[in-house]
Formats: sequence, structure tokens, C-alpha cells
Amino acid sequence: MHVQLAPFLGWAATFLVCGLAWTKGGPAERWGSAIILIGAVAAGLIQMLLPARPETIALLLLEGLYSLAFLGLALRYASPWLGGAMILQAIQFGLHAYYIVGERAHDRGFYLINNLNSIGVLICILFGIFATWRKRGRVAAR
Repeated sequence: MHVQLAPFLGWAATFLVCGLAWTKGGPAERWGSAIILIGAVAAGLIQMLLPARPETIALLLLEGLYSLAFLGLALRYASPWLGGAMILQAIQFGLHAYYIVGERAHDRGFYLINNLNSIGVLICILFGIFATWRKRGRVAAR
């Protein structure tokens, strides 16, 4: 059986960052990681269970929910990393909408932008974790 390495690395990075958010991050990072994990599992289920056309619509709706969830977090916590995550989620939503409206099949460009975008959101959460970690260190030093 041939196993591709990219999906495994994607899931490993997601679990690593989300685990780090729960152990070292603040409330915003924990909520952000919960959104990422729930969304990743939901996307996986959508891709496994739905046929092609309903799958694309369901993924578009999921991206919209992602964006709304990050908007709620940004309004609650006003953290700079959340602004970056929101912008990346808007790009992701636009990517899905572009392919649906253009009735284009998912090609290498779609997957490249999709994966880079997902990595970008994880990096935004990492910035939030490090900022919280650093803030805790300064408070403890006083």
C-alpha cells in the first residue's frame, strides 16, 4: 500500500501545534486550536463521505464557519495572530469560491494554496503561543 507523506505531515503538524497551544498557550490559542482541530476533522469527514459537488459546497460552508469562529475570537481577544489567521481564512474561503464559481476541478494550484494557507494558520497560532509564553515569562520574572 502506497502512503503519501504530505497528509501525514499535515496532521502531525496540526496535532503538534494544537497540543502546544493547550499546554503553553493562553485562552485565545486554545480556542484557536480547538477551531483548527474541529475543522480538520470535519473537512476529513466531508471529503470521505460526500460526492464531489456537495463536497465542494460543504467545504466552502466549513471555511465560512472557520472565518466566523476566528472573527469571534478576534473580537473577544484582540490578538495580532488572530488578524493573520482571519486574513488567511478569508483567502481560503475565496479560493474555494473561485473554484466553485469557475467550475474548475481541484488542481495542483488549489492544493498548493490550500496547504500553504493551512500552514500559515498554524504559524499564526504558533506566534500566539510564543507571545503568551513570553508574556508569562516576563510576569514571572517580576
